[in-house]
Amino acid sequence: MKLFDSVREIPITDLEGLRIGNAQDYEAMTGVTVLLFDHGAKAGIDISGGGPASRETPLTSPITADNPLNAIVLSGGSAFGLAASDGVMRYLEEHGIGYETGFAKVPLVCQSCIYDLSIGRSDIRPDAAMGYAACQDAEHPHPVSGILGGGTGASVGKIYGRDKATKTGLGMYAVSIGDLKIAAVVILNAFGDVYNPATGEKIAGPRKPDGSGFFDTLEELYKFSQRTDQFQHDPNSKTNTTIGAIITNGAFSKAELSKIASMARSGYARCINPVGTMADGDSIYAASIGTVEADLNVAGTLAAEVMAEAIQNAVKAAR
Repeated sequence: MKLFDSVREIPITDLEGLRIGNAQDYEAMTGVTVLLFDHGAKAGIDISGGGPASRETPLTSPITADNPLNAIVLSGGSAFGLAASDGVMRYLEEHGIGYETGFAKVPLVCQSCIYDLSIGRSDIRPDAAMGYAACQDAEHPHPVSGILGGGTGASVGKIYGRDKATKTGLGMYAVSIGDLKIAAVVILNAFGDVYNPATGEKIAGPRKPDGSGFFDTLEELYKFSQRTDQFQHDPNSKTNTTIGAIITNGAFSKAELSKIASMARSGYARCINPVGTMADGDSIYAASIGTVEADLNVAGTLAAEVMAEAIQNAVKAAR
Protein backbone atom coordinates (compact mmCIF):
# COMPACT_ATOMS: atom_id res chain seq x y z
CA MET A 1 0.00 0.00 0.00
CA LYS A 2 1.31 3.43 -0.92
CA LEU A 3 1.32 5.54 2.23
CA PHE A 4 0.86 9.28 1.77
CA ASP A 5 1.75 12.00 4.28
CA SER A 6 -1.83 11.88 5.55
CA VAL A 7 -1.99 8.07 5.84
CA ARG A 8 0.16 6.03 8.20
CA GLU A 9 0.34 2.41 9.23
CA ILE A 10 -0.72 1.72 12.83
CA PRO A 11 -0.89 -1.34 15.10
CA ILE A 12 -4.33 -2.93 14.93
CA THR A 13 -4.46 -2.61 18.73
CA ASP A 14 -4.82 1.17 18.24
CA LEU A 15 -8.51 0.61 17.47
CA GLU A 16 -10.08 1.15 20.87
CA GLY A 17 -12.93 -1.19 21.70
CA LEU A 18 -11.58 -4.05 19.55
CA ARG A 19 -9.93 -7.13 21.02
CA ILE A 20 -8.71 -10.06 18.91
CA GLY A 21 -8.11 -13.57 20.20
CA ASN A 22 -7.08 -16.86 18.63
CA ALA A 23 -7.27 -20.54 19.49
CA GLN A 24 -6.03 -23.40 17.34
CA ASP A 25 -5.31 -27.12 17.17
CA TYR A 26 -2.13 -27.81 15.21
CA GLU A 27 -2.81 -31.56 15.00
CA ALA A 28 -6.18 -30.97 13.40
CA MET A 29 -4.87 -27.83 11.62
CA THR A 30 -7.91 -25.71 12.36
CA GLY A 31 -8.78 -22.84 14.64
CA VAL A 32 -10.84 -19.80 15.62
CA THR A 33 -10.25 -16.06 15.47
CA VAL A 34 -12.65 -13.88 17.44
CA LEU A 35 -13.15 -10.13 17.17
CA LEU A 36 -14.69 -8.85 20.39
CA PHE A 37 -16.35 -5.44 20.44
CA ASP A 38 -16.20 -4.05 23.97
CA HIS A 39 -18.89 -1.45 23.33
CA GLY A 40 -20.75 -3.19 20.52
CA ALA A 41 -20.52 -2.59 16.79
CA LYS A 42 -22.77 -1.81 13.88
CA ALA A 43 -21.95 -4.10 10.97
CA GLY A 44 -22.61 -4.76 7.31
CA ILE A 45 -21.54 -7.61 5.05
CA ASP A 46 -20.65 -8.38 1.45
CA ILE A 47 -20.96 -12.01 0.27
CA SER A 48 -19.48 -12.66 -3.16
CA GLY A 49 -18.64 -16.37 -3.05
CA GLY A 50 -20.91 -19.21 -4.05
CA GLY A 51 -20.81 -21.31 -0.87
CA PRO A 52 -20.58 -19.30 2.37
CA ALA A 53 -20.80 -21.06 5.72
CA SER A 54 -22.17 -18.41 8.05
CA ARG A 55 -24.18 -17.67 11.19
CA GLU A 56 -26.52 -14.79 12.05
CA THR A 57 -25.55 -12.70 9.02
CA PRO A 58 -29.09 -11.21 8.85
CA LEU A 59 -28.02 -9.10 11.87
CA THR A 60 -25.92 -7.08 9.40
CA SER A 61 -28.87 -6.26 7.14
CA PRO A 62 -30.05 -2.63 7.06
CA ILE A 63 -33.65 -3.84 7.32
CA THR A 64 -33.17 -5.72 10.61
CA ALA A 65 -33.11 -4.17 14.09
CA ASP A 66 -30.19 -1.82 14.71
CA ASN A 67 -28.81 -3.78 17.66
CA PRO A 68 -25.02 -3.79 18.12
CA LEU A 69 -22.97 -6.92 17.48
CA ASN A 70 -20.85 -8.20 20.33
CA ALA A 71 -18.47 -10.35 18.28
CA ILE A 72 -17.51 -11.60 14.83
CA VAL A 73 -16.02 -15.08 14.61
CA LEU A 74 -13.80 -16.27 11.73
CA SER A 75 -13.04 -19.97 11.87
CA GLY A 76 -12.12 -23.16 10.11
CA GLY A 77 -14.19 -26.34 10.10
CA SER A 78 -16.58 -25.47 7.28
CA ALA A 79 -20.19 -25.44 8.53
CA PHE A 80 -19.17 -27.70 11.44
CA GLY A 81 -17.08 -24.81 12.76
CA LEU A 82 -20.18 -22.71 13.40
CA ALA A 83 -20.31 -24.46 16.77
CA ALA A 84 -17.46 -22.18 17.91
CA SER A 85 -19.94 -19.34 18.40
CA ASP A 86 -21.63 -21.29 21.19
CA GLY A 87 -18.46 -20.88 23.24
CA VAL A 88 -18.18 -17.22 22.32
CA MET A 89 -21.76 -16.67 23.46
CA ARG A 90 -21.07 -18.47 26.74
CA TYR A 91 -18.02 -16.29 27.37
CA LEU A 92 -19.96 -13.10 26.63
CA GLU A 93 -22.91 -14.15 28.79
CA GLU A 94 -20.57 -14.88 31.70
CA HIS A 95 -19.24 -11.34 31.35
CA GLY A 96 -22.71 -9.79 31.26
CA ILE A 97 -22.51 -8.86 27.58
CA GLY A 98 -25.44 -9.17 25.18
CA TYR A 99 -28.77 -7.80 24.06
CA GLU A 100 -31.04 -7.27 27.04
CA THR A 101 -34.33 -9.10 26.53
CA GLY A 102 -35.67 -8.62 30.06
CA PHE A 103 -35.13 -12.28 30.92
CA ALA A 104 -31.54 -12.80 29.76
CA LYS A 105 -28.81 -11.01 27.88
CA VAL A 106 -28.42 -12.64 24.49
CA PRO A 107 -24.99 -12.06 22.87
CA LEU A 108 -25.19 -11.14 19.21
CA VAL A 109 -22.49 -13.03 17.31
CA CYS A 110 -21.91 -13.39 13.58
CA GLN A 111 -19.60 -16.03 12.14
CA SER A 112 -18.11 -17.18 8.85
CA CYS A 113 -16.00 -20.29 8.23
CA ILE A 114 -13.41 -21.54 5.78
CA TYR A 115 -13.15 -25.11 4.54
CA ASP A 116 -10.02 -26.69 6.03
CA LEU A 117 -11.16 -30.30 6.47
CA SER A 118 -8.67 -31.51 3.85
CA ILE A 119 -5.67 -30.69 6.04
CA GLY A 120 -4.84 -32.17 9.45
CA ARG A 121 -7.73 -34.19 10.91
CA SER A 122 -11.14 -33.76 9.32
CA ASP A 123 -12.92 -35.22 12.35
CA ILE A 124 -11.73 -32.43 14.68
CA ARG A 125 -13.33 -29.04 14.06
CA PRO A 126 -13.66 -25.76 15.95
CA ASP A 127 -16.16 -26.23 18.74
CA ALA A 128 -17.56 -24.30 21.69
CA ALA A 129 -14.45 -24.95 23.78
CA MET A 130 -12.21 -23.49 21.08
CA GLY A 131 -14.47 -20.46 20.68
CA TYR A 132 -14.34 -19.88 24.43
CA ALA A 133 -10.54 -20.26 24.43
CA ALA A 134 -10.22 -17.65 21.66
CA CYS A 135 -12.18 -15.19 23.82
CA GLN A 136 -9.87 -15.89 26.76
CA ASP A 137 -6.90 -15.23 24.47
CA ALA A 138 -8.41 -11.84 23.63
CA GLU A 139 -8.10 -10.85 27.30
CA HIS A 140 -4.38 -10.37 26.62
CA PRO A 141 -4.41 -9.23 22.99
CA HIS A 142 -1.28 -9.73 20.93
CA PRO A 143 -2.72 -9.89 17.41
CA VAL A 144 -0.28 -10.95 14.69
CA SER A 145 -0.50 -12.43 11.22
CA GLY A 146 0.49 -16.05 10.68
CA ILE A 147 -0.57 -19.69 10.92
CA LEU A 148 -2.93 -19.35 13.86
CA GLY A 149 -6.58 -18.91 14.75
CA GLY A 150 -9.01 -19.32 11.88
CA GLY A 151 -6.09 -19.25 9.45
CA THR A 152 -4.40 -22.36 10.86
CA GLY A 153 -5.62 -24.62 8.05
CA ALA A 154 -5.75 -22.04 5.26
CA SER A 155 -4.03 -22.46 1.89
CA VAL A 156 -4.35 -21.34 -1.71
CA GLY A 157 -3.76 -22.94 -5.10
CA LYS A 158 -5.53 -26.26 -4.57
CA ILE A 159 -6.61 -26.91 -8.16
CA TYR A 160 -4.10 -29.80 -8.31
CA GLY A 161 -4.58 -30.95 -4.74
CA ARG A 162 -3.35 -30.14 -1.27
CA ASP A 163 0.19 -31.35 -1.93
CA LYS A 164 0.77 -28.59 -4.48
CA ALA A 165 -1.00 -25.83 -2.53
CA THR A 166 0.75 -22.88 -0.87
CA LYS A 167 0.26 -22.49 2.89
CA THR A 168 -1.34 -19.24 3.97
CA GLY A 169 -3.00 -18.09 7.18
CA LEU A 170 -4.38 -15.12 9.08
CA GLY A 171 -3.47 -11.62 7.87
CA MET A 172 -3.93 -8.17 9.43
CA TYR A 173 -3.18 -4.56 8.53
CA ALA A 174 -4.32 -1.15 9.83
CA VAL A 175 -3.91 2.53 8.97
CA SER A 176 -5.08 5.92 10.16
CA ILE A 177 -5.87 9.15 8.35
CA GLY A 178 -6.43 11.96 10.78
CA ASP A 179 -8.77 10.64 13.47
CA LEU A 180 -10.12 7.88 11.23
CA LYS A 181 -8.69 4.40 11.84
CA ILE A 182 -9.41 1.39 9.67
CA ALA A 183 -8.15 -2.18 9.82
CA ALA A 184 -8.53 -5.46 7.97
CA VAL A 185 -8.44 -9.02 9.29
CA VAL A 186 -8.52 -11.83 6.72
CA ILE A 187 -8.26 -15.60 6.52
CA LEU A 188 -6.89 -16.40 3.08
CA ASN A 189 -8.11 -19.75 1.75
CA ALA A 190 -8.74 -18.84 -1.88
CA PHE A 191 -9.20 -21.00 -4.96
CA GLY A 192 -7.25 -18.51 -7.06
CA ASP A 193 -3.62 -17.41 -7.09
CA VAL A 194 -2.38 -14.49 -4.97
CA TYR A 195 -0.50 -11.50 -6.35
CA ASN A 196 1.27 -8.41 -5.07
CA PRO A 197 -0.86 -5.72 -6.76
CA ALA A 198 1.97 -3.17 -6.65
CA THR A 199 4.35 -5.32 -8.70
CA GLY A 200 2.15 -7.94 -10.34
CA GLU A 201 4.33 -10.68 -8.80
CA LYS A 202 2.57 -13.94 -8.02
CA ILE A 203 3.29 -14.78 -4.39
CA ALA A 204 1.12 -17.88 -3.88
CA GLY A 205 -0.61 -20.55 -5.94
CA PRO A 206 -0.33 -24.21 -6.97
CA ARG A 207 3.37 -25.07 -6.79
CA LYS A 208 5.16 -26.80 -9.67
CA PRO A 209 6.76 -30.13 -8.70
CA ASP A 210 10.22 -29.01 -9.82
CA GLY A 211 10.15 -25.96 -7.52
CA SER A 212 10.38 -23.54 -10.45
CA GLY A 213 7.39 -21.48 -9.41
CA PHE A 214 3.62 -21.73 -9.67
CA PHE A 215 1.11 -23.07 -12.12
CA ASP A 216 -1.37 -20.45 -13.28
CA THR A 217 -4.75 -21.40 -11.84
CA LEU A 218 -6.60 -19.32 -14.42
CA GLU A 219 -4.82 -21.06 -17.31
CA GLU A 220 -5.36 -24.50 -15.77
CA LEU A 221 -9.03 -23.72 -15.17
CA TYR A 222 -9.46 -22.85 -18.84
CA LYS A 223 -7.74 -26.09 -19.81
CA PHE A 224 -10.15 -28.08 -17.63
CA SER A 225 -13.11 -26.39 -19.28
CA GLN A 226 -11.92 -27.46 -22.71
CA ARG A 227 -11.20 -31.10 -21.84
CA THR A 228 -13.65 -32.79 -19.47
CA ASP A 229 -15.77 -32.08 -16.40
CA GLN A 230 -12.84 -33.15 -14.18
CA PHE A 231 -12.79 -29.77 -12.45
CA GLN A 232 -16.39 -30.14 -11.37
CA HIS A 233 -15.63 -33.47 -9.69
CA ASP A 234 -12.27 -32.58 -8.17
CA PRO A 235 -12.92 -32.33 -4.39
CA ASN A 236 -10.11 -29.78 -4.07
CA SER A 237 -11.98 -27.40 -6.36
CA LYS A 238 -14.69 -26.81 -3.76
CA THR A 239 -12.61 -26.45 -0.59
CA ASN A 240 -12.02 -22.71 -0.54
CA THR A 241 -13.19 -19.46 1.02
CA THR A 242 -11.56 -16.15 1.91
CA ILE A 243 -13.28 -14.49 4.85
CA GLY A 244 -12.43 -11.19 6.46
CA ALA A 245 -13.54 -8.12 8.33
CA ILE A 246 -12.99 -4.39 8.09
CA ILE A 247 -13.06 -2.60 11.44
CA THR A 248 -13.22 1.18 11.72
CA ASN A 249 -13.79 3.86 14.33
CA GLY A 250 -15.76 5.80 11.75
CA ALA A 251 -19.44 6.36 12.51
CA PHE A 252 -21.41 4.58 9.78
CA SER A 253 -24.85 2.99 9.46
CA LYS A 254 -25.35 -0.66 8.59
CA ALA A 255 -26.18 0.29 5.00
CA GLU A 256 -23.01 2.36 4.74
CA LEU A 257 -20.98 -0.46 6.28
CA SER A 258 -22.36 -2.90 3.71
CA LYS A 259 -21.14 -0.49 1.03
CA ILE A 260 -17.70 -0.31 2.70
CA ALA A 261 -17.60 -4.12 2.76
CA SER A 262 -18.46 -4.26 -0.94
CA MET A 263 -15.73 -1.70 -1.71
CA ALA A 264 -13.28 -3.79 0.34
CA ARG A 265 -13.98 -6.63 -2.10
CA SER A 266 -11.77 -4.71 -4.53
CA GLY A 267 -8.90 -5.72 -2.25
CA TYR A 268 -9.73 -9.34 -2.96
CA ALA A 269 -9.83 -8.66 -6.69
CA ARG A 270 -6.48 -6.84 -6.69
CA CYS A 271 -4.72 -9.78 -5.05
CA ILE A 272 -6.64 -12.96 -5.96
CA ASN A 273 -7.34 -14.33 -9.45
CA PRO A 274 -9.77 -15.96 -10.10
CA VAL A 275 -11.86 -14.71 -7.18
CA GLY A 276 -15.43 -15.02 -5.92
CA THR A 277 -16.05 -18.27 -7.82
CA MET A 278 -18.66 -20.89 -7.03
CA ALA A 279 -15.75 -22.82 -5.48
CA ASP A 280 -15.33 -20.00 -2.92
CA GLY A 281 -17.51 -18.76 -0.06
CA ASP A 282 -15.97 -15.29 0.06
CA SER A 283 -17.44 -12.96 2.67
CA ILE A 284 -16.37 -9.61 4.15
CA TYR A 285 -17.82 -7.97 7.25
CA ALA A 286 -17.45 -4.26 7.97
CA ALA A 287 -17.88 -3.09 11.56
CA SER A 288 -18.06 0.38 13.11
CA ILE A 289 -16.83 0.72 16.70
CA GLY A 290 -16.40 4.47 16.98
CA THR A 291 -17.93 7.89 16.55
CA VAL A 292 -15.48 9.61 14.18
CA GLU A 293 -17.27 11.45 11.40
CA ALA A 294 -15.75 10.29 8.13
CA ASP A 295 -16.39 10.28 4.40
CA LEU A 296 -17.83 7.00 3.10
CA ASN A 297 -15.76 7.09 -0.08
CA VAL A 298 -12.54 7.57 1.86
CA ALA A 299 -13.39 4.74 4.25
CA GLY A 300 -14.37 2.36 1.46
CA THR A 301 -11.26 3.15 -0.55
CA LEU A 302 -9.03 2.60 2.46
CA ALA A 303 -10.90 -0.62 3.22
CA ALA A 304 -9.83 -2.06 -0.13
CA GLU A 305 -6.25 -0.92 0.45
CA VAL A 306 -5.89 -2.43 3.93
CA MET A 307 -7.62 -5.64 2.82
CA ALA A 308 -5.08 -6.06 0.01
CA GLU A 309 -2.24 -5.60 2.50
CA ALA A 310 -3.79 -8.05 4.95
CA ILE A 311 -4.07 -10.65 2.18
CA GLN A 312 -0.38 -10.29 1.37
CA ASN A 313 0.49 -10.54 5.07
CA ALA A 314 -1.50 -13.77 5.26
CA VAL A 315 0.96 -15.20 2.72
CA LYS A 316 4.17 -13.64 4.01
CA ALA A 317 3.58 -14.49 7.67
CA ALA A 318 2.72 -18.10 6.83
CA ARG A 319 6.16 -18.72 5.38
